[in-house]
Amino acid sequence: MKLFQITLLLLTLTISCTKTTKEDVKTTNKSAIPLSIGESIEIKSDILNEHRLLNIYLPNGYTKDSKKKYPVIYLLDGSKDEDFIHISGIVQFGSFSWINMIPESIVVGISNIDRKRDFTYPTKNEKDLEDFPTAGGSEKFIQFIAEELQPFIDEKYQTTATKTILGQSLGGLLATEVLFKKPELFNNYIIISPSLWWDDESLLTYAPKNYSTNKSVYIAVGNEGKTMERTAKGLHTKLSTINNENTSLFFNYLEDKNHGDALHLATYDAFEKIFKRKEK
Repeated sequence: MKLFQITLLLLTLTISCTKTTKEDVKTTNKSAIPLSIGESIEIKSDILNEHRLLNIYLPNGYTKDSKKKYPVIYLLDGSKDEDFIHISGIVQFGSFSWINMIPESIVVGISNIDRKRDFTYPTKNEKDLEDFPTAGGSEKFIQFIAEELQPFIDEKYQTTATKTILGQSLGGLLATEVLFKKPELFNNYIIISPSLWWDDESLLTYAPKNYSTNKSVYIAVGNEGKTMERTAKGLHTKLSTINNENTSLFFNYLEDKNHGDALHLATYDAFEKIFKRKEK
C-alpha cells in the first residue's frame, strides 16, 4: 500500500512539472509577421474597361535594383484562391539550386472576374450559349495580354524575353487560341485539360498562324471522359502534323488523374520537360 502511495505521488509530481499552460507559451515577437511570397497589384485596363488584379510571385532575393533578369510565367486562373499559390510553390521548389528543374522565374497570376467571358471565343452552339451567357470575349482578353499586361510587367519588373503561358480547362482553351492566332506572344505553352469541346470543337479545325521562333508546347489531359481525352490528343496530333522544326512538342496522359487534380502534376512534368531540356 505504501509503495502504491509513493508511486502515485511521483506520477502526480511528474505530470505537474511537465504540464504546460497557455500562459507559458510566448512568442518572440510582439505581433505576428505577415508571410509574403510576392505582391498583389491592381491595374486599369482600357481594353477591358475594368480593373484587373494581378498576383505576383517574385524569386527569393529579387530586388528592383539588381541587374539580374527573370523569365515570366503568365498563369491563367491566377487568383489566390485558385491556382496562384500552388503553382508558385512548384516554381519555387523547381528553382532551388539542388533541384535545378526550372530557372528562377516571376509568376504573374491573372485573377478572374469572368473567366467564361475572357477565355472563350464566340460560339454558335446553343448549349454553350445557354450555359455561358457572357461568353465570347477572348479576343479582347488576348489583346489585353498583348498590349497592356505584358508591357506593364516588362516595365515594372526585371524580366527577360522568355514568356510562358499556363492554362487549364477553359484556360487551356484560351492558351490554345493564343498559340493558333498570336503565337508570338509566348515562347512556351502549357495547355492542360483544354476545353476544346467549345463551339463544337471548332478550334481544332483552325489553321494555326505560322511562326519562325523556337517554341515548346506541352499538352496534358487526365482520365476526363472521351471528349476531353480525344480532343486533347487531337490537338497533339494536329500540331504533330505541322512540320515546324522550331517546335518542341510534348504530350502526357495522366490516367490516374481527373479534371480536378491533373493540373499540379502536369505542371511539374511540363516544367521538367520544357526547361530541363533547354539546359541540355
